[in-house]
Amino acid sequence: MTSLGLKSLWARKVRALLTIFAVFLGVAFVAGSYVLTDTIFAAFDEIFSESLKGTSVVVTAENPVEQESGETPTIRASLLPRVERTPGVRLAAGAIFSLGAFFNGDNEKIGNKFAPKFISSTLPGELESLTYLDGHRPRGPTEASLEKATADDVGLELGDKIKLIGQGKLESFRLVGLTQLGSTSFGGASIAQVTLPVAQRLTHKRGRFDQISVAAEDGVSPELLKRRIERRMPPGVRVETGKENADRASEQIRKGLGFLQTFLLVFGFIAVFVGSFLIFNTFSITVAQRVSEFGMLRTLGASRRQILTTVMVEAIAIGLAGALLGIGGGFLIAKAINALFVSFGIDLPTTGLVLESRTVVVALLVGVLVTAVASLIPALRSTRVPPIAALHSFRPAPTRRRRLLNLALSLLLGAAGLAMVLLGLFGSGGAGTRAGLIGGGAVAIVFGVSVFSPRLVPPLAALAGWPLERMRRLTGRLARENAQRNPSRTAVTAAALMIGLALVAFVTVFAAGLKSTVAQVVDENFAGGLIVQNTDGFSPIPNAAAIAAGRVPGVKAVSTLRGAEAKAIEGGRPGATIKVNAPSPDIGETVSIEWKQGGPGALRHLGDGEAIVSDDFAASHDLGLGDGFQLLTQTGARPRFRVAGEFDSKLGIFGSVLVTQRAMARDFRQTQDLTDFVELEDGADAERVQALLTKGVELAFPVAEVLNQGELKESREEQINQLVMLVIALLVFAILISLFGIANTLALSIHERTRELGMLRAIGMSRRQVRTMIRYEAVITALIGAILGMALGIVFAALIAQPLKDEGFTLSYPVGTLALLLVLAALAGVLAAILPARRASRLDVLQSLQYE
Repeated sequence: MTSLGLKSLWARKVRALLTIFAVFLGVAFVAGSYVLTDTIFAAFDEIFSESLKGTSVVVTAENPVEQESGETPTIRASLLPRVERTPGVRLAAGAIFSLGAFFNGDNEKIGNKFAPKFISSTLPGELESLTYLDGHRPRGPTEASLEKATADDVGLELGDKIKLIGQGKLESFRLVGLTQLGSTSFGGASIAQVTLPVAQRLTHKRGRFDQISVAAEDGVSPELLKRRIERRMPPGVRVETGKENADRASEQIRKGLGFLQTFLLVFGFIAVFVGSFLIFNTFSITVAQRVSEFGMLRTLGASRRQILTTVMVEAIAIGLAGALLGIGGGFLIAKAINALFVSFGIDLPTTGLVLESRTVVVALLVGVLVTAVASLIPALRSTRVPPIAALHSFRPAPTRRRRLLNLALSLLLGAAGLAMVLLGLFGSGGAGTRAGLIGGGAVAIVFGVSVFSPRLVPPLAALAGWPLERMRRLTGRLARENAQRNPSRTAVTAAALMIGLALVAFVTVFAAGLKSTVAQVVDENFAGGLIVQNTDGFSPIPNAAAIAAGRVPGVKAVSTLRGAEAKAIEGGRPGATIKVNAPSPDIGETVSIEWKQGGPGALRHLGDGEAIVSDDFAASHDLGLGDGFQLLTQTGARPRFRVAGEFDSKLGIFGSVLVTQRAMARDFRQTQDLTDFVELEDGADAERVQALLTKGVELAFPVAEVLNQGELKESREEQINQLVMLVIALLVFAILISLFGIANTLALSIHERTRELGMLRAIGMSRRQVRTMIRYEAVITALIGAILGMALGIVFAALIAQPLKDEGFTLSYPVGTLALLLVLAALAGVLAAILPARRASRLDVLQSLQYE
């Protein structure tokens, strides 16, 4: 029976290729996700290893709380002599490696806003990891080097002016060297190197180092030297071998970018899930069309098990072929996704594409198992064909019992899915568990709707086909009736598109709500003033920007906000990471805060041992006025604070805890502003003040930008739009598979309706009318999927929005965009029907009339 299954597959090559292509697309996305992320991780491994190739031991500060900005705690420069006096140390040097920004001589920013730029200090001898390809190392206070790839991208040459900014003002340097770190692409990141004193001045780290690099004497192992140095270091200092430091950095990258792999795999498995509907439908149709064949085999003595084996061999062969092709296609998908990220300004380090054995195993399992499972029900159906079916066409109609069972199953799946979603939204447990419940519930609801959707096909087809029937009368009516003829087939075909459109609708509706909520929050909290922030929207800006802004004519006051991440101490142990902000006491003059307890006076008179907490933080830690709590900061400090007030945590824009800026500097060692809020004098010309501020910022602090209320809303909307477009671009693969599903179903149904089409041609229907009828049938099917998908997407958005209402989130429904999605779905149906419609119109009339 195995050979029979393979011969049957070969006899229907077109159908097999279309099904293999659906498996190929889904598996390729899964494999490509692994290939890309493994390649990125390998690139970082190489970068970290190369940066420490001459270093035996690395001394850094412990970092108990990861910061959103990526900054790490520093160590005292006075520790260097202790390290140098340690037996076995041949060479030791302090180093700065800190985030900054680079500009050319015309104050044009180098690189995109998402790529990190590092200000690095030079290191002596073999400790230096950068290779100078041209020029020489910086020797004086006005010299700097730059990574060659970055210099080439922006057209900088030796002798040109380059400007650097860290935590102070913009400073000019002469480019004296072009460098390279290993052979790995840095993505959009780059390194500018200056002398150590200059690096400390630029980053405001005088008397401190980011790390101390140590080279061991000959015959002294890194492990031995590490133990010797450890004994001389105070608490809070971490001593590692160069390999341990590189491994830890690589592990942090894997943890930090782990979301990227998960993010991409979600879209990969969505594509596989959509492909499973196509596989199911294809095998359902072919089993129905091969009734006589299976009946003949039963007549000749074939058992039900042998029939099942024949169909499953076909399925496994298709899954295996699609999976093998998908592994190769994964390389193309990896390059495509990386190009997509680059187009959105997300340029990550890469090296030669990496194919791990895990990727091959997962791809094969996904391709074979999904195909086998999706074809199992049609395969079981093939075993029920009686021998008498060999004598005539036998297609048993669904029994009343089967219809009732399908109804009960759809209701059960829908109810269970809804319960899982609600439990994930409102229940307790970790974020991963709750996300799993929501995802599993969504899948159950989709299956429930898919099982129930045959009952919805007749009314939805009538609705979608009404305008077509009005325009083209008989042709439109035939298309509508063809879509209604086999509701199960139409429902499964539409279900594939339904999934993609449900996700697109969900993202569209949720993003519209997020944009309207952000606009409302901006209007309520930042009305009438100006805001100075980093051009990337989240990094710190130099403190001198606020001082300079206060001197501009027309400015009444400037309030500042600083921030850092910390962990709440729960039961003596660090808990979840929270955002701690430190506003200037007068911030209430420029920003509206919705108070629960305490009021503006509590903030103006806040002590260094006091804090104002959000209502969410207070509720989750059972805090009231006068209660105390403890935090763990990135410096290792564990300050205690007493609650002096409570505010509404709408969208979390002020974080979870507010402390004084003195406490922020003392306990968090954070002295940079995140945002400056500018209040204008009464009667001041807002446009003129903004123009003056912008001119000054561009000259002295070009990492910052000045925004009015409208521009702030636009910048936030632009960020949301970019994310939405990225998500929709990744969903295109799933939608593409669903379109192949429509094309495949039409092609197979045309084979089934050969005699019918020949009869229509014989009684006068033109080829053009046949093509139009097939296209309209595809349009109706696509619209059914789009309508169901939109309904699901809107429902999911409404459910997800419920727990966010307390945060001020308000759902918004972009009717125009949703209507456009319906139009695009109809156009997609037309595209999917091009080849099947052409084939139907070219059928020979005489041969079609004789077809059985």
